[in-house]
Amino acid sequence: MTTTPETEPWTRWAITSTALFTLHVYGRPAPQGSKKAFAHSVTGKVITQEMSKYVRPWRQDVHHAAAAVLARGGCTPFPLDGPLVVDMVFTLPRPKSHYRTGRNAHLLKDTAPPRPAGAPDLSKLARSTEDALTSAGVWRDDARVVEYRRLAKVYVGSDPDALSAPGAVIRVYRLGAA
Repeated sequence: MTTTPETEPWTRWAITSTALFTLHVYGRPAPQGSKKAFAHSVTGKVITQEMSKYVRPWRQDVHHAAAAVLARGGCTPFPLDGPLVVDMVFTLPRPKSHYRTGRNAHLLKDTAPPRPAGAPDLSKLARSTEDALTSAGVWRDDARVVEYRRLAKVYVGSDPDALSAPGAVIRVYRLGAA
């Protein structure tokens, strides 16, 4: 049996054209990384602690920004349920080493990379942000995210989705029957 694009199962689904939820979060994006385990000195119970000191503030920034948007209300019922498609574009500051010195300190070096290719890990940034959106009540569970339309790390001012300061632009779309 020959299949055509019209009969392929993945062609029956379409992303809604407008975002159900758009969020601009300002703050230092931090990855949900490794955890450190240790025994409580009194009870002896094992306690885990996030290795990065920046994760909690980032998750709070996302949570507060999402809560503010949800408080305004609208026609979309929250928490969102069903298959969702997400954009997450993280804006990171450029290191000082990317800039020239002296009177040209405002200019980038020719060797400055166009995108952040080092830490933090992009998938761990998405994980910490998903968890914060779940706790804020944007969606029922981050397992509802079935696809990333755009997942990126960019520098301030280097991309159409880049913010003017460190943070993230997050858009959530519904995946529905076409």
